[in-house]
Amino acid sequence: MEFLETSVVVVHVLVCLALVVLVLLQQGKGAEAGASFGGGASQTVFGSQGSGSFLTQSTKWLAVIFFATSMSLAYIAKEQADLSAVAATSLAPLLSEDGVPAVVDDAVLELESTNAADEAPELE
Repeated sequence: MEFLETSVVVVHVLVCLALVVLVLLQQGKGAEAGASFGGGASQTVFGSQGSGSFLTQSTKWLAVIFFATSMSLAYIAKEQADLSAVAATSLAPLLSEDGVPAVVDDAVLELESTNAADEAPELE
């Protein structure tokens, strides 16, 4: 499960970076960052429609992947929270009121009673 979570996080971060780059490359209504990256000259590379259609489609699919990985990470986090809650409730009977394991409390009480018996003054 840990490998799956790590791979989803890596894909999520890469998609986030790609989305930022694609949004900056798209043409806006004024002077934009797309022109500084060669947005005007790239229209000949992408055909007569220009780069708008390609960049728009790429952004759309990256957004879909971004939402899918976001939902996957939320599901993984929920499952981990549920598992830790189950573990906490299953261990609750083993703990005393102050949060110390009951086994330790029993061992300390037994040790104290043994020490008290050893140190008890002898009555004559």
